[in-house]
Amino acid sequence: MANGWTGNILRVNLTTGNITLEDSSKFKSFVGGMGFGYKIMYDEVPPGTKPFDEANKLVFATGPLTGSGAPCSSRVNITSLSTFTKGNLVVDAHMGGFFAAQMKFAGYDVIIIEGKAKSPVWLKIKDDKVSLEKADFLWGKGTRATTEEICRLTSPETCVAAIGQAGENLVPLSGMLNSRNHSGGAGTGAIMGSKNLKAIAVEGTKGVNIADRQEMKRLNDYMMTELIGANNNHVVPSTPQSWAEYSDPKSRWTARKGLFWGAAEGGPIETGEIPPGNQNTVGFRTYKSVFDLGPAAEKYTVKMSGCHSCPIRCMTQMNIPRVKEFGVPSTGGNTCVANFVHTTIFPNGPKDFEDKDDGRVIGNLVGLNLFDDYGLWCNYGQLHRDFTYCYSKGVFKRVLPAEEYAEIRWDQLEAGDVNFIKIKDFYYRLAHRVGELSHLADGSYAIAERWNLGEEYWGYAKNKLWSPFGYPVHHANEASAQVGSIVNCMFNRDCMTHTHINF
Repeated sequence: MANGWTGNILRVNLTTGNITLEDSSKFKSFVGGMGFGYKIMYDEVPPGTKPFDEANKLVFATGPLTGSGAPCSSRVNITSLSTFTKGNLVVDAHMGGFFAAQMKFAGYDVIIIEGKAKSPVWLKIKDDKVSLEKADFLWGKGTRATTEEICRLTSPETCVAAIGQAGENLVPLSGMLNSRNHSGGAGTGAIMGSKNLKAIAVEGTKGVNIADRQEMKRLNDYMMTELIGANNNHVVPSTPQSWAEYSDPKSRWTARKGLFWGAAEGGPIETGEIPPGNQNTVGFRTYKSVFDLGPAAEKYTVKMSGCHSCPIRCMTQMNIPRVKEFGVPSTGGNTCVANFVHTTIFPNGPKDFEDKDDGRVIGNLVGLNLFDDYGLWCNYGQLHRDFTYCYSKGVFKRVLPAEEYAEIRWDQLEAGDVNFIKIKDFYYRLAHRVGELSHLADGSYAIAERWNLGEEYWGYAKNKLWSPFGYPVHHANEASAQVGSIVNCMFNRDCMTHTHINF
């Protein structure tokens, strides 16, 4: 399939070690990404298969625009069976970063992972050269160390999608990370772990065919100057500005005069007013750390970065030297819920260090670096909402063995002490399946059954659960009226659809 497609499916059988190439043209009518993944799962995975069965598969699929340079075309769709919802239906994760483009550059539209390796392995892809390598030396390591080790063995240009200890231990709420902070969730980390697959490393040097380069450039220019907004495609600024007729404080178009990347190399950089029409300044519009964490984040923000071929730059990059005191890197970044969810578990808020609200900023970077390194997935904050519910309603006191309950430093939780996240009381327990508390990472449906949470739990508004299958509301409209009905015809999980939510 020319122009937009490589025409190749890479099939890797971990049981036999066989690596084969197939024609992807038979799936052309399914468009790409999610369509490819669902069709392959429907055709190849027998009814009744469970997520951790050898017969289950893991499908990485790109779309026709992947690698073409089209704006916002960075994502890879990862399809398998759900580990965390009722019925274990087909589910898909969506991972940004650079993995999808490298897949395409290496010459593959789809990668199908099937079977189970006898011992830990990682998949090495460099264009046409594909091999399974021993990963015993990587097993037990976090996603960061795994990525660094593989890049040392290959090259700095290699994009590594790796699991951490959570995936190895088959934690249902686990994912994979590529390029340090770009995650694919939905339990796919546990699927990789069940197959003894520690990582997939891909580097491609081929191009992507474009039928009409001039027309492609024209469409790109039109999109960049006339259509594209900020993160979530918000199209008005969050504050009144000289060029804008309207503003909305909920908008993620947060750039304004007097707002700086405070920790930028070489000195602070002002975001300023960014009116539409200038392609070179689109990346200044979104200031996610301040949007998520408040003004205290400004002095720690190095810049906004993002995924391959995406001009939005919604990925916060921060540098907080004090974070090293907690044994994690002082730098890190993310977007979406992972930026701010970690300190929401503190009933009285996180304790500040020196400045007003800096506890929230520091605590979340500590939590983020630990969480991503373990390869956990928060299910859009539902993991943390479940923790808060179970703590506030006395569920932990009821279901945890007395000895385990007494071990946990609840006093640190009440005090807003970031050490509660850092030491072995929370994320470590989840990732390593330690004690009854670790079942919190089984997902909402599973804990409701296991801990007999009853109707009060499902009806608790702050939980944001709209289905007893275990799905949380992501943005709202995916669960509402006609729009929600149409959207949910296409999804077996919370719907990752931002396009119908705008300002």
